Amino acid sequence: TLKRVENPQVFYHTELYYKSVIRMMEVEFDQRLRDIQREYLEFLDDEEDQGLYNKRVKNMIEDKRKRLLVNVNDLRRKNQARASGLLKNAFEELLAFQLALKEYVTSVEPSYVTQSDEFFIAFEGSFGNKHVTPRTLTSRFLGNLVCCEGIVTKCSSVKPKVVRSVHYCPATKKTIERAYTDLTSLEAFPSTAVYPTKDDEGNLLETEYGLSTYKDHQTLTIQEMPEKAPAGQLPRSIDIVVEYDLVDLCKPGDRVQIVGNYRCLPYKQGSFTSGTFRTILIATNVTQLSKEATLFISREDVKNCRRLVKKSNIFELLGRSLAPSIHGHHYIKKAILCMLLGGVEKVLPNGTRLRGDINVLLIGDPSVAKSQLLRYVLGTAPRAI
Repeated sequence: TLKRVENPQVFYHTELYYKSVIRMMEVEFDQRLRDIQREYLEFLDDEEDQGLYNKRVKNMIEDKRKRLLVNVNDLRRKNQARASGLLKNAFEELLAFQLALKEYVTSVEPSYVTQSDEFFIAFEGSFGNKHVTPRTLTSRFLGNLVCCEGIVTKCSSVKPKVVRSVHYCPATKKTIERAYTDLTSLEAFPSTAVYPTKDDEGNLLETEYGLSTYKDHQTLTIQEMPEKAPAGQLPRSIDIVVEYDLVDLCKPGDRVQIVGNYRCLPYKQGSFTSGTFRTILIATNVTQLSKEATLFISREDVKNCRRLVKKSNIFELLGRSLAPSIHGHHYIKKAILCMLLGGVEKVLPNGTRLRGDINVLLIGDPSVAKSQLLRYVLGTAPRAI
């Protein structure tokens, strides 16, 4: 911030000095970005080596995709400096990597670049100490590329987010465009959020919605896995931002592994800030850890089920089968069994509806196997917790 002084000439020269410093920093950043981009271009153009990513890029073009999957181990093997820089300074490195991918696609298939403006990189492989959980994701990982595992607890609806708006002025017969970026973009400085309704001369503008560009936007919340959470502590959560082709890849209850950029969103209220910022993970890749297995029931299983149905003490037998290593707690086990099986909705004569599903609240002293009962439920019905 410039401090205005009494002499206007001093202020004028000070302002020129700061502007020149900013221009020098921008030139230095652009040069550094081009150097990094050149190294990533050499990594993608590996025909003389194994040609792995040359084939992946061609397959990406054939499948009409815009995201290339890159293994961090391959990058570490070929260029250790770029792999380390990618994990520590994700935004600058990822921006250069995406520009390198676009340049390489242009050399392979120029017509495909005209159809797609942006290309993206997805990462997999070994992340070392950058492999974290929502609990271990602390401030020292800000700006890093991390791999976070957890259970999806919340998914928002997929909404369109404007990237570039086109406006037509009937008075001047001209069209203007405006691009929009925010703190979830790779650009360091977000653009203004004011939607233009008039041009510089005060003429009214009409928005051309068909010519404007949008992207799919969705937010997720993943929670620490219960088996990895410390005993007696509540699980931690982290918000995830997914865009473009990464939306709708998971649903609540899925165990996922998300690779992305960990970033803070500064919040300013009035002219001051509290100093505490909200943090999010901007995803570059979403992988499901566990797929729903197809239940196979043999003929012998069907015979055993029919034999058990004829027993009069089937409810007692199933209650004792739940968490057999825990002694006692028969009523609690039966209650959990009723919760897992569900019931039938009832409608009373006065019109009152009683739902069939119940909730169970476990209250007790420590070391009475409350958590162990929950772990057995987790093993029986993974989506129940």
